[in-house]
Amino acid sequence: MDRLLNNLSIAIERGKENQDSPYPPDLKGKPGAYEYTQELLNIKCAPDMILKQGMMPRMDRIGKKFAEGKVFIPEILIAAKAMKAAMTLLKPYFDNGEVRRKGKVIIGTVAGDLHDIGKNIVRMVLEGDGWEVFDLGVDVNKEQFLATLHEHPQSIICMSALLTTTMMEMEKTVKIIKQESPQTKIYVGGAPLTSNFADKIGADGYFPDPHSLAKHLTKVI
Repeated sequence: MDRLLNNLSIAIERGKENQDSPYPPDLKGKPGAYEYTQELLNIKCAPDMILKQGMMPRMDRIGKKFAEGKVFIPEILIAAKAMKAAMTLLKPYFDNGEVRRKGKVIIGTVAGDLHDIGKNIVRMVLEGDGWEVFDLGVDVNKEQFLATLHEHPQSIICMSALLTTTMMEMEKTVKIIKQESPQTKIYVGGAPLTSNFADKIGADGYFPDPHSLAKHLTKVI
């Protein structure tokens, strides 16, 4: 079991999604995250153990490397894809309550902004860290954020913006959500943003990378 958990961890960090995936070249034809997860389930390894010992440590590790500038967006994306492949097998255990999620996160790129790479990375890292994520996509207006919050009132909200021109839309969205639901935590991210901007618009925090956000969210639940 330990060997399989370690193999799963390596497959996730290397971005080996499944046996058919050609990347990375030195692992071509070998099992990937999907197959190792299936093997672990077949031998009755607890889904919670698979998540916490086989998946999360390596996503945490690659997140640290990203924050330190040792890996870049492509490496994060392929690791997240491998994690997603494995998570498809664990989803039924989340749905029936056998594996408990940390909480709920609503995420989206604000109205007027169509950039989604950073948002997608954050979503995949948070899902791999055990959160249930409602991804609203791009060009999300304040009404969409609020409607989803009404459906999932205990959620944390994460917003991204890559354009300086959409930062004002982010400010308006934070303001209206806080007026209606002051207790809701709102975190923001994106290349042009800063901690000072987050404070100015009334957000609860700014994070430059998904790893630091995930660490913070784990502390506040």
